[in-house]
Amino acid sequence: MTLIPALIFFAALPQKPAVWKPELNGDHRAALERISPDSLKGNLSFLASDALEGRATPSRGLNLAAEYIAAQFRKAGLEPSVKTEAGESYFQTTTLKARGSDDEQPVHNVIGVLRGSDPKLKDSYIIVTAHYDHLGTNPNMPGDDKIFNGANDDGSGTIGVIELAQALSTLKKRPKRSLVFMTFFGEERGLLGSRFYGKNPVFPLNQTIAHINLEQIGRTDDREGPRISAASMTGFDFSDIGPIFAVAGKVMGVEISKHSKNSDAFFGRSDNQALADLGVPAHTLCVAYVYPDYHGVADHWEKLDYPNTAKVLKGIALGILTLADSQNEPRWNAANEKTARYLKAWQERQATK
Repeated sequence: MTLIPALIFFAALPQKPAVWKPELNGDHRAALERISPDSLKGNLSFLASDALEGRATPSRGLNLAAEYIAAQFRKAGLEPSVKTEAGESYFQTTTLKARGSDDEQPVHNVIGVLRGSDPKLKDSYIIVTAHYDHLGTNPNMPGDDKIFNGANDDGSGTIGVIELAQALSTLKKRPKRSLVFMTFFGEERGLLGSRFYGKNPVFPLNQTIAHINLEQIGRTDDREGPRISAASMTGFDFSDIGPIFAVAGKVMGVEISKHSKNSDAFFGRSDNQALADLGVPAHTLCVAYVYPDYHGVADHWEKLDYPNTAKVLKGIALGILTLADSQNEPRWNAANEKTARYLKAWQERQATK
C-alpha cells in the first residue's frame, strides 16, 4: 500500500468529534466592541456611492474600490502578501476583457494577512472574504438612476471584511492561526475572482482550514420577514463550521442557523463554492437572501441596518476566533451525501500535507 492512498483511507475514517468552545475573554471583548455601525456606514457610503459607478468587473470604479480596500487593510496593519516584481502587494492582479470590448483594467483580488501567534499553527490559515464587484451601470434603465450601486450585494460583505480586519488587528494577543482578509473581483460574472485565487493561491490550500464568506449582511428586510440579530449559513450542516458559528453567535446574542430552504440552495451561488470545490470547508453567511432592490438600482447604502450589521459581525468574529484558536480543524460532514465531492477533494488535499 502506498502512502497517499493510506492517508486518504485514514482521513475517511470516522473521527472523534472535536470540542469547540468559544472563549470570550477581555481581550476578545475589547476587540469586538470596536466593530462600529458608524465605521460600517462611513465605508459603505463611499464604496456604494455613485462615484464608483456600480463597480463592474472590470471598470474604473472597481479599481477605485480596490485601492480604498487596500488603504483600509493598510490602516489595520495587515501585511501585504502577494509577491510582485516591485515587492509585496495587497493586489493579486490579472486582466479581463470588459463585456462588449476587446480591451483588457487590470482586476484585483485584495488580500491582507494578520499573522498568527502560535509557532506551529500560524502557518495554517482561515480566509475571510466578500466580493466587492457589482453590476455597473445600464444607460437603458428607465428613470434617472442608471447605477447598480450594490450596497447590500455585496458592499455589506466588503465593509464587514474591512471591519473584522480592523477590529481583530487590535487584539493584544493575536489568534493562534493566521487570518487572511480578502475581497474578490468578478463574483457577479461567475465567481471569477475566487476561481482565480483557487488556481493561484497565495496561501497553500492544504494549510487553509476554513473559508468564511460574507454576502448580503446589511439589509434586514428579507421578503420572508424581518431578519434581526440573525444570520444563516449556506451548507450549514455540510461541515463542522455551521454548528461552531451557531454556538459562537449565541454568545453574542446572534442566531446563526440553517435556513430550511435557502441554506443548501444558495451554497453554490457565492464565492465559497470556488474553495469548497478544492476541498476547503467553505461557507457563506447571509442575513437576507432575497430582499427588495436585489440586483436593482435602488440597493443604496442608506437602506442598511448598521447596528444590526455590527451585532451580526460580532457573532461572526467570535466564530472566526474559535476556529483560529483551536488545535482542531473543521471537517466536512461525511454523513451528508451532498458533501461527497468536497470530502473527496479535502481527502486529496490532506494527502499533500
